[in-house]
Amino acid sequence: MKAALSQRDAEKSSGIPDDALTPVPWTLPALRLEWNLEWNKAKATVAPWWAECAKEAYSAGLDQLASGLKNVTASRNGRRKGRRVGFPRFKKRGKARDSFRYTTGSYGPDGDRHVQLPRISRVKVCEPMGALTGRLADGRARLLGATVSRTTGRWFVSFTVEVDREVPAGPSRRRRTARPVGVDLGVKHLAVLSTGETIANPKHPAGSLRRLRSASRAYARSTPGSSGRRKRAARLARIHARAANQRRDGLHTLTTRLAKTHDTIVVEDLHVAGMLRNRRLARAVCDTGMAEVRRQLAYKTVWYGSTLVVADRWYPSSKTCSGCGWRNPGLTLSDRTFVCRSCGLVIDRDVNAAVNLRNLVAGSASETENARGADRKTHPGGRVAVKREPGTASAGQTGSAAPQGTAA
Repeated sequence: MKAALSQRDAEKSSGIPDDALTPVPWTLPALRLEWNLEWNKAKATVAPWWAECAKEAYSAGLDQLASGLKNVTASRNGRRKGRRVGFPRFKKRGKARDSFRYTTGSYGPDGDRHVQLPRISRVKVCEPMGALTGRLADGRARLLGATVSRTTGRWFVSFTVEVDREVPAGPSRRRRTARPVGVDLGVKHLAVLSTGETIANPKHPAGSLRRLRSASRAYARSTPGSSGRRKRAARLARIHARAANQRRDGLHTLTTRLAKTHDTIVVEDLHVAGMLRNRRLARAVCDTGMAEVRRQLAYKTVWYGSTLVVADRWYPSSKTCSGCGWRNPGLTLSDRTFVCRSCGLVIDRDVNAAVNLRNLVAGSASETENARGADRKTHPGGRVAVKREPGTASAGQTGSAAPQGTAA
């Protein structure tokens, strides 16, 4: 592809018309055709091992390349948000995630304790798969693909499954769940709810910090390419994986409980990438997983029939009094208690922010579809609408208040 792109640029500089330029395979069908036809004779020389692996390994790589090229085009044309996407790069062993994917062929669960994989045959797994095999047998699920990956020396297989799920909707959804709740995410506490409940930050990496430092020094001092370096790299990866698994389990427990017990959940649209630029807060912010909380709530609220409301990034939840609405633009991160100069309210800073988030949809807003200007566009300098949709929504206010881009 790079050679074809270079040839195409040279032809353009020579004045060759566009319809006569060298074609470049850019889509998945074109890439597959290039691999199967044009490279059919060169496979035995360039990749003599290609016949030993399942064809899906190469198809998965071509599919990822086609997705990367599509993102490049969308980013250049302005159809993709976020940072500008560059040209795809080759995966590097030891740096990228080791994985391959099956989408066709005889793959899937083979009983409760075995998995059938093309070219690899029948493999025993450690976890029972009764829930999956039962749904597949009853016709309530359909396999779409399987991804085999390696993490910290262990192999995992994950299935992409289309499952029939009953999503509660309508008045029955609100009768079975609790009142709206505001969730203020932070570093000192993992989450503070508007009900007054505080979820402590377990700080899993902090408990492994001593072992992590020792393993990092041992890995840095080892000889590159030696067997000792591989052993030290595996030990370092196990420490990181254990902390990540502990964090993931805690976040799943929290988000599942919120989605099941509350009708409406209000969170802030935090600029986590900007918070990571603060070198004093970067480690603590990474340990909490703020973005992961919102990502899990986004799909779990759809599963359990609740609603997720995302407050605007500039909504001053911490600087606004939850009792009378007075704002303190001079509030800093070191001020852990909010003191209102208008009504005299003295309240914890995080609890005050959580109550303000809940107040965005409290009362009649949680019972009507068009409360507080729902389904209206946001106007600069005015009030930001509360767009209520099944699963997610957005809410907040704008004004002269200082940005709330950090959580504590």
